[in-house]
Amino acid sequence: MKHRGRHRRRRRGRALRATLAGTALALTAAATLISTSQAAGGDNPGSLTRVTAAAETAKLRLHEDLTDHRTLDTLTRAMGGAVDVHGVLSSADRTMRDRSACDAAETAALPVRPAATRAYCWDHDDATTPQWAPRSVTTSGDAEADGLWGPDRVILSGWTHQDRPGGPAAERGLARIAFVDADDPYRLAYRWVLLVAPRAGGQDFTAVRTGLSGMVWYRDKLFVTARDSLLVFDLHRILRANVDGATIGRVDGGYAADGYQYVLPTAGSYRLAGGPCSAADDHGVPCFSTLSLDRTTIPASLVAGESLRPGGNGRTARVWRYSFSTAPGRAGLLATDAHGDVRAAEAYTTAAAGVQGVLSHRRDGAARTDWYVDRAPSVGGRHGTLWRQTTSGAQTATCAVDETHACWGRHTASLSYWRETGELWTLTQGAASDDGSGPADGRVLYAVPLDAVDDTLR
Repeated sequence: MKHRGRHRRRRRGRALRATLAGTALALTAAATLISTSQAAGGDNPGSLTRVTAAAETAKLRLHEDLTDHRTLDTLTRAMGGAVDVHGVLSSADRTMRDRSACDAAETAALPVRPAATRAYCWDHDDATTPQWAPRSVTTSGDAEADGLWGPDRVILSGWTHQDRPGGPAAERGLARIAFVDADDPYRLAYRWVLLVAPRAGGQDFTAVRTGLSGMVWYRDKLFVTARDSLLVFDLHRILRANVDGATIGRVDGGYAADGYQYVLPTAGSYRLAGGPCSAADDHGVPCFSTLSLDRTTIPASLVAGESLRPGGNGRTARVWRYSFSTAPGRAGLLATDAHGDVRAAEAYTTAAAGVQGVLSHRRDGAARTDWYVDRAPSVGGRHGTLWRQTTSGAQTATCAVDETHACWGRHTASLSYWRETGELWTLTQGAASDDGSGPADGRVLYAVPLDAVDDTLR
């Protein structure tokens, strides 16, 4: 892809970063600080523990299975050629509301400390539907070091169709991605793209049904979670459906996608070789829960985590990473051995149960990597907690006089660091209401400067 307008966008990025940094300092000047020794409530996860036993790291091994490029070429030709990301953004048909237009339930879902410097709410139909829920986020700041994909700044948000009353049974488990045009920070717009899998040698496709609890965009590849595997997509392969119908796949006259204009077919998968995974057994093969990108490792790495329920009888969740390949012709893919296997570059256990998001990041000149773990609220809580963990301990922020440290957003999921602007992005899922009529809490996409997060931890 030819990346146009880089210099102009870099200037805009520097200006935006400077503005956000100033805002962050003002917002966090009064933050209350807490260290490992000061944590209240007895739920401090403590330090990370390195996993070194070969039998344990073997449980994290992946096997690569890429789709034959001829299959993808056949499907691309049959559907009239590929559409680029800019083309999808240009057809955006929904507008996000900025914070001033969000309702009280939505703004209440934002973090207490540190405060969000940018916050957006979805189109009203997407904000209130009980059938679909936002689960993950990644950005063009992951895809490219300068934060741009071609001429654009882009945010991708993964949503999953849930088993809720009132929706067609055929749609349950579907996965879709909001391609958000983030060029203008005052007016974000988006378009939905449905995830599909090619079949019949590329003559047809079927729906992908997965939880989408984690997602990373690196180079031209998009990784999403599928419980005991990772699915990978090629963003040069976005295709256009030419028939408006409820069917997903080939129909008379062309291709339909349940009413969606665009589809993104799978380009391969990475399966946990020791599967099937188990979310109930921390000694077994882990189920993928969340993903993020770490550009501070050499080479860049894909960070993964599993989620265990709070109060899980002392079980410890694992967080780990895989290195991306530097081999010619394998841009955006994971590093494999001669057998097509991918081994974890490093792994740790964390006592933070209910992990909703994980991010690793090493600051310039730092001797060690920080791991940021988004922990789900405990019973009776509404906001979550964002911990910074290392092999030496854990830190978080307090947000009340009683030393409460449930200061992060409500029911958040996924973490993504945009290096160009220094922002940590996440979103709130909106917990389901008791009667299933819609989300009880607001669904918000928001950003917090990572410096502001760290300032509350010192």
